[in-house]
Amino acid sequence: MTTTQPSSAATGGCPVAHSYPLGESAQLDFAPGYAELRRDEPLTRVRLPYGEEGWLVTRYDDVRTVMSDPRFSRAAVVGADVPRALPERPAQPDSIINIDPPEHGRLRRLVASAFTARRVEKLRPHVEEIARKLIDDLVANGEPADLVSAVSMPLPVVVICEMLGVPLEGRDTFRAGADAALSTSDVPVERRRQAFTDLYAYIASLIAERRERPEDFGDDLLAALITARDTDGDKLSEPEMVSLGVAILIAGHETTMNMTGNMVWTLLSERSRWEALVADPDGIPAAVEEMLRFTPLGRQAGLPRIATEDVELTGGTVRAGEAVLVSTNAANRDPEVFDDPEELRLDREPGSHVAFGFGPHFCLGASLARMELQTVLRALVTRLPTLDFGGEPEWRTTSAVRGLSRFPVTW
Repeated sequence: MTTTQPSSAATGGCPVAHSYPLGESAQLDFAPGYAELRRDEPLTRVRLPYGEEGWLVTRYDDVRTVMSDPRFSRAAVVGADVPRALPERPAQPDSIINIDPPEHGRLRRLVASAFTARRVEKLRPHVEEIARKLIDDLVANGEPADLVSAVSMPLPVVVICEMLGVPLEGRDTFRAGADAALSTSDVPVERRRQAFTDLYAYIASLIAERRERPEDFGDDLLAALITARDTDGDKLSEPEMVSLGVAILIAGHETTMNMTGNMVWTLLSERSRWEALVADPDGIPAAVEEMLRFTPLGRQAGLPRIATEDVELTGGTVRAGEAVLVSTNAANRDPEVFDDPEELRLDREPGSHVAFGFGPHFCLGASLARMELQTVLRALVTRLPTLDFGGEPEWRTTSAVRGLSRFPVTW
């Protein structure tokens, strides 16, 4: 790793905090300021709209350290005045994203078997069938068509609902909950809270219904969680069960939904990229990995962590009690790890990007998301090789996750 002069964190000075994020970028552009920080100030003092100041790390090795070193705690942020984009302090102590090992591992093990690469691969033919049906319907309804509402959103929603055991009729409730969970401060606090409340109440009602009439339901993740809870309460508390159901439902469709549109937009924006995959669909897995590396999905750094003791990182020391954020987007463009990282190369040899995180909180559904993205992209390039823009795409403006709210296409 390249060495730098120690920051004021190491020398005892008072660093100047950068306003964060570094500026809104249009569409899927990534602000050049991150590269400058990664090179010159890898441990950067930052100030977000709410909360105390904290640190931002942008180098690949440091990002992986913060995400995997047990001295950086997620549980410690609950109720703390950490740097954040929203006025509310982090809550939900029962959420899997706010629990440290070994308790985190206890919850993760209850559902991890459903998301293994082997189990996910068995789902591929069914997901291919769903994708074909959605694309057939899109074509039947005529052009121009909205790719988001016709394909990008429904495919992962159908898949995760089937896996978890949630009826599709509840889609409006959990989509509102997902939007609330990933919203910016442009969304009123009251609306976010109500959407969360409605979603938790919805999952709790499904659990109650399952318990009353277990014979009417199949063998799915929700059934497995109820069994774990009711046969051995030490494995899973009632709030943890509801929270885990909510987390799976949101995470199980949000990334794939946004990345599907982002990837198609990226490919069509430079037509030769799309044509390359039309000519060679077998190149899709590598292309998906490269677009996961290159695409800045989040508008800002991920969830903060708090150091439980002093930790040395490149450029200085994070003191016990200080909050740290990581930019996986910046890490995925670290020239110490990736050759010509600012270039999108669809045939790049897949590397160890951190788009799905790293360490104990590595995305549980990474294998599922990869399979879904590969499947829907293959279905599109083979079924609609002449796909093209059918109007001006509309981007989501009140979400912390970048994506399209409407994507008109023709073919």
